[in-house]
Amino acid sequence: MSRTKANFTTGPIFAAMLRTAASVIIGTLAISAYNLTDTFFVARLGTVPMAAMGFTFPVVMIVGCLFHGMSNGIMTTAAQAIGGRRNVRAAKLVTSGMMLASLFSVALSVTGLLTSPFIFRCMGARGEAFELTLEYMNVFFGCCIITSLCECSERMIVGVGDSLTYALLTALGLVLNVILDPAFIFGVGPIPAYGIRGAAIATAISQAVAAAVSLAVLSMKHGLIRLERYDFIELRKLWGTITRFAVPTALGMIMMPIGSFVVTWVAAHFGNVAVAGTAAAGRLELIAFVIPMSFGIPLIPMGSQNFGARLYSRIRECRFIAMCFAATYLFLMAVIYVTFADNLVVLFSEDPEVKRIMVLYLAIVCWGFGMIEVHRYSGFFYIGCGRPEMAAWLNALRIVGLLIPLSLLALEYESLEGLFLARLAADVVSGAIGWVLVIRMTNGLPEDGRVATRAVRREGRVFPHWLRSIAVGQHRIDGK
Repeated sequence: MSRTKANFTTGPIFAAMLRTAASVIIGTLAISAYNLTDTFFVARLGTVPMAAMGFTFPVVMIVGCLFHGMSNGIMTTAAQAIGGRRNVRAAKLVTSGMMLASLFSVALSVTGLLTSPFIFRCMGARGEAFELTLEYMNVFFGCCIITSLCECSERMIVGVGDSLTYALLTALGLVLNVILDPAFIFGVGPIPAYGIRGAAIATAISQAVAAAVSLAVLSMKHGLIRLERYDFIELRKLWGTITRFAVPTALGMIMMPIGSFVVTWVAAHFGNVAVAGTAAAGRLELIAFVIPMSFGIPLIPMGSQNFGARLYSRIRECRFIAMCFAATYLFLMAVIYVTFADNLVVLFSEDPEVKRIMVLYLAIVCWGFGMIEVHRYSGFFYIGCGRPEMAAWLNALRIVGLLIPLSLLALEYESLEGLFLARLAADVVSGAIGWVLVIRMTNGLPEDGRVATRAVRREGRVFPHWLRSIAVGQHRIDGK
């Protein structure tokens, strides 16, 4: 029997959001630090290994999106069951979800190992860089099951509201990675020097430890792992419930690296200095989102638990607080970035032209910071309220409907400034649409305690007829 409680369904909403965000920010920084640690130590090996690491990033990012979608599918469905006090069902969803994640990761491992040479040759890897890239990716794909279980189990710990444990686990993984990276890359004692392959081995070991501890926490502390026999019919139903959330979430997230690829491709037409300036400004931009990202991570489980408990007024209150926070905080960050842009860019480059492009980027793109986070939060609320398809459509709207066409239009007019304006327009328009739609959706939910069935019929009016089946849908708690 599951022993976990619906931690997000009682108490003040804002206090719960702050408490969770304060813990999650440690995990957010730790996740970012994984790549920084690998990059820092691999850079000591020379330029070619660094180039090999560069080739791995897009593929690793796409795989991460797939695992993130899977983890969201498990977390959302289980959190809804926990909110509805159906803890046995929650445990079955988590256990079967880990089984599904394991099977999916094995299939992905085999596919990745077979196709890696073709993929990286198409990306332009040649000679020593090609060989080093394969060394890293063979370990990465071979350990996919570790990565998937680590991601899914840690996200589920957030889903039950145990954010402090999540922070401690991600910090544990980071500390192990920092210790093991130099040992496996350069060699120490009985451990030989594996070079770039050592970075992948160190990451796999640290994630394996974190995954083992996370699964133990889910089992012993929260009772969410049920080791019992499942018949195929029941297993198929559980997996169907999970994939209904996992697939749209993963597809929506994959849009992000696709958009980044197109923007980089367009920037490359203006020369290497434009690529360097745009990339450096993008890294500087990420600093502004650390706190809003931490504030947003608990929104899916918070929305899911309250949706499962039919406490719809708490969802509306949570939406109001989150949107106001994102818009206000990031507007202030935009003011700071624009005001101190000249002082900030010198930390990244001494090249006058690179600094000029970075200042231009910040002067334009920063004003859309608040709306892009509102857009992201909108997707979170749709997922939590049983509408993962709408979250995917919102991501597709921003990337495929706005960012890519507008970026190509900037290329047509040979305007680098136009490329930055395209990003601003995509962020503002998609954010505004997401805000309006999520307000209509949450305001259309019934009073507390009633089943939310077709409660947001009205929002279908903002879409063409052929999209209404997606925009309306049926809002009903899954399971018994």
